[in-house]
Amino acid sequence: MIPVFCAVSTMILATLLCASTTFAQSQDGPGQAATIFDHRAGGRLWLSGQLNLIFQWHPPFRAEYSGENSLNPRRESALSRVLTLYAGARVAKKTEVLFDLESAGGKGISDALGLAGYTNLDVVRNPTLGAKPYLARLMVRQIIPLGKEQIEVEPDQLHLTPKLPVRRLEVRAGKFSLADFFDLNSVGSDSHLQFMNWTVDNNGAYDYAADTRGYTYGVLVEYQDRRWGARFAEALMPKVANGIELDWDLRRARAENLEIELRRGLLRGRTGAYRLLAFTNHANMGSYREAIEAYLAGKEKLPDIEAHRRQGRVKYGFGANFEQEVNDRVRIFGRWGWNEGRHESFAYTEVNDTVSLGIDLSGKLWHRSGDKIGAAWVSNGISEDHRRYLALGGRGFLLGDGALNYGRESIFESYYTMRLWRGIFGSFDLQHIVNPGYNRDRGPAIVPALRLHVDF
Repeated sequence: MIPVFCAVSTMILATLLCASTTFAQSQDGPGQAATIFDHRAGGRLWLSGQLNLIFQWHPPFRAEYSGENSLNPRRESALSRVLTLYAGARVAKKTEVLFDLESAGGKGISDALGLAGYTNLDVVRNPTLGAKPYLARLMVRQIIPLGKEQIEVEPDQLHLTPKLPVRRLEVRAGKFSLADFFDLNSVGSDSHLQFMNWTVDNNGAYDYAADTRGYTYGVLVEYQDRRWGARFAEALMPKVANGIELDWDLRRARAENLEIELRRGLLRGRTGAYRLLAFTNHANMGSYREAIEAYLAGKEKLPDIEAHRRQGRVKYGFGANFEQEVNDRVRIFGRWGWNEGRHESFAYTEVNDTVSLGIDLSGKLWHRSGDKIGAAWVSNGISEDHRRYLALGGRGFLLGDGALNYGRESIFESYYTMRLWRGIFGSFDLQHIVNPGYNRDRGPAIVPALRLHVDF
C-alpha cells in the first residue's frame, strides 16, 4: 500500500510542479518579496501578520471498532484558520518588546482526536475555546554583547535587531512558545509553508510545556557563538493534561529545557546544523500503571489516568535533530526522540518515542525559486504501560479506541508549496497514516489537504 501511495503522491506533486513552471515565471528571481508589504530592516517598530487556512479531508477507511477518542472512519472534512498579528518595538539598542495577538478558528478532522501524529499543527486541541482573539506572545528580549565582532541578520517577528554580536547572551522573559526556540529545523518546522503533521514539524516525544494553544510563560537564556549555541528555559506547566490554565507555583509544577546546537555541515562547503535536547517536566501527572492496577482490582469500570494523578511527578526525555544541505537545491533532515512512558503524556501529544527523516527540494530546479517540494516519513511509538492502558479501554487526552491491537503509527507526508505572488502561497499536501492511534485494527487512512498562506 505504501509504495502505491508514494507513487500517487509523486505523480500529483509532479503535475503541480509542471503546472507551476508556466505560472508567473516573471515573478521568479531574487527581487521577489517574501511578504505582501515590505518591512524596513533596521526600523524601531515592527508590524506584520500571517493568515493560514488549511482544508483537510479523508475518505472512509477500515475500522473494526471505534471509541470516543478515535479518528472518525467515515468520510469527513474540516477547515482550520489561524490569523496572527505581530507587533514589536526596539525600546533600546539591545532591548526589544514583542507582542502578538492570535485567533485560531475552524476545526480539524475528528476534532484533533485519534492520532498521535495529528495531521494539522494549526488545530487547537479543544475546539470549545472558539475563535476569540487571545494573547499569544508578550516578551522582552535583552541582548548582551560578549565581543565586538558583529554579523548582519534578517529581522523577523521574533528578532528585530538587524546587527548582532557574534558572541552574545540573549535573555527572553514573558509569554511565548517553547517550539519558537527549541527543536527548530529549517527543513521541517514551519507548518505554514512546509509539512503539516504534528510529529514531522516537531519532535513528537518532546512533551514541551504549553497550554492548550501551545504557549507558556517562562524565562529563556541563550548563549550564541559563530559555530554553536546553547539555550535553557524554565517554563510553566498546565494544571492538567492539555489544560488551558497554567500552574504558577514553581515549587510543584515547572519545566526545564536544555538544548545545544552545532552549526557545521558534514559536507564540504555545505551548511548544516545538529541539535541535542533534554527536558524535565514536573506536574500533577497520572500513572498508567496505577490506573491499570486499580482497574484490574475492580476499583474502576475502566482505567482512568485522571483518577491517579499526583502533584510533583516528573516526566523527562531527550531528542536530537539535524539538517544538512546537500547542494543549493536539496536539503535533508531528521529527528529522534524518547521520553519515559510511565507517566501520562501531558502537554503535546501521546508519543513516547519517535524517529523521522525527510527531504525538501527548491523550485530553482524548475526556475521557480519561491516554490518548494518536500517529503517525510515518521514512526511513533508508546511505552508498554501506555499501550496496555489503551488496550484495556483507557483514554488519554487524544487517544482511546476502546481497545488496541498495537502497532507503531507510521506516517508518510509530502507537499508542494507554490508562491503565487509576493507573500501569498498555495500548497497541496498528502498524508498516508498506517495504524492510526497505534491500532492495527484501524486504517490505513489517507488525508489530502489544501493550504493558503498569506504573509503581510
